[in-house]
Amino acid sequence: MAEKVAKVGIKKVAGYLYFVDKKGDISRAKMVRGGKRKKKKKKK
Repeated sequence: MAEKVAKVGIKKVAGYLYFVDKKGDISRAKMVRGGKRKKKKKKK
């Protein structure tokens, strides 16, 4: 279970995942979403 330690006032941007990195800093990464599968082209 996680525990909230401090409120730092970070403004979140939609589409990003926020986490604490190895150095203890707050970092963000763009969230990857699954897309639609592309249809295979038929060979003639």
